[in-house]
Amino acid sequence: MIDQTPRYDYVLIGAGIMSATYGCYLKLLNPDLSIAIIERLDSPAMESSDVWNNAGTGHAALCELNYMPDSSDGSLPSPQKAIDINEQFVFSRQLWSYFVEKGILEDPKTFINSVPHMTFVRGSKDVDYLRRRYRVLKDEPLFEGMEYTEDFTKINEWTPLLIEGREDEVLGATKIDSGTDVDYGEMTRQMIHWLEANDVELITNTDVSRLRKLNDGGWEIKTKNPKNIYLAATKVFVGAGGYALKLLQSAGIEEAKGYGTFPVSGHFLRTDNPEVVKQHWAKVYSQAAVGAPPMSVPHLDTRLVNGTPSLLFGPFAGFNLKFLKSGSFLDLPLSIRPANLIPYLSVAVTNLGLLKYLITEILKSKKKKFEGLRVFVPNAQEQDWELYEAGQRAQVIAPKGKLGTLQFGTQVISSADQSIAGLLGASPGASVSAKVMMDVLTQLETDLVRANKAEIRAMVPSFEKPINSDPTFAKKILKDTAKVLKLSK
Repeated sequence: MIDQTPRYDYVLIGAGIMSATYGCYLKLLNPDLSIAIIERLDSPAMESSDVWNNAGTGHAALCELNYMPDSSDGSLPSPQKAIDINEQFVFSRQLWSYFVEKGILEDPKTFINSVPHMTFVRGSKDVDYLRRRYRVLKDEPLFEGMEYTEDFTKINEWTPLLIEGREDEVLGATKIDSGTDVDYGEMTRQMIHWLEANDVELITNTDVSRLRKLNDGGWEIKTKNPKNIYLAATKVFVGAGGYALKLLQSAGIEEAKGYGTFPVSGHFLRTDNPEVVKQHWAKVYSQAAVGAPPMSVPHLDTRLVNGTPSLLFGPFAGFNLKFLKSGSFLDLPLSIRPANLIPYLSVAVTNLGLLKYLITEILKSKKKKFEGLRVFVPNAQEQDWELYEAGQRAQVIAPKGKLGTLQFGTQVISSADQSIAGLLGASPGASVSAKVMMDVLTQLETDLVRANKAEIRAMVPSFEKPINSDPTFAKKILKDTAKVLKLSK
């Protein structure tokens, strides 16, 4: 490293929703911080945060069954995980509302819109489960307004595409109007635009190749593309999606040892045909196939991008060796270390059903994928739908003793000296970005958080306070954020 290396208080790696959120926290609580954001592509939000690289679901467990798995004995399933996810999304709603009021985010209609969330199941077993799930959730404050039906006519009122052309079947569905569709890419770009206006430096077309600990406790950041340059920072946040693991490995922190990532790609069928789109205004989730990862739960989604509605169906999971959509086929092989080899192998052995499922998905032709759509939409016409590749996800393989376990969700890894943190994992990801990044802030900036709790509560009134257990508080938060974000109550 040369003597004139530029030095920052913070370097944020990756210009996605996570780094954007973290940068806003830092600048709001300490405007004097010097911050640089390094992005390997030519503009922000082009990987997982991009509007077409995810389904845009505001993951609040309003319709996603994997957040509330069935009980093994047919009793009422536990709602706790669903409540936890919902509270985290409501945390995000509060922060986004604050950002709108402060001018960090623009007109809410540019990035978030009300779209009902539905669950749709077929067959007596799944209908019985959905009925019990509804009984548990309907009286929970954050799930207020959820409806349940087994009636064809009612489901047809909610979304005709699901019913037209369907023979007599045992069906069940729930619907809640407080669901949302979110353009995380647009939101990210607006945040970063505000950060740049507040003296944060955005460095694009620059790939971080190595992190090295400095004698003074800070970090040297070596980059490439178009040329090798060095930066230095007192603290580093790695929000680089699937590339986070290799950078944390490069940093050599003890806390990252034993971790691996398992790449899963996703494909969707999409239609922009107005005659089809106008028959469906909802995000409809169903049960995952046996052996499928939770992120592969089939869903038929309304998307609203730049004011134009489309429909997506999927995802169809696939497997390649890349950790990012624009990554390299060497990503997975180069991530293997002596410390995580056994966790990788143990996960492969204990998840043979998942591997079989992925192989089956990879071999599916477009025609086979279209047959999956017809389970949802019996009258679907193949010429109306096109297949496209969405974002790449890297599921966490976490060390468990000497072995490993495949985890689903987003996980923070931070060093003991509070100088570096990174994120591993995928869904619910962007939906809970505000809470996840507050967790990072609490770990890396303990004193800053302690000294600014009043300011943080102004941003997020539920900071360090449960929501769902206080019906009056929950109702107020939902009402206040719905008003600012222009959402259905």
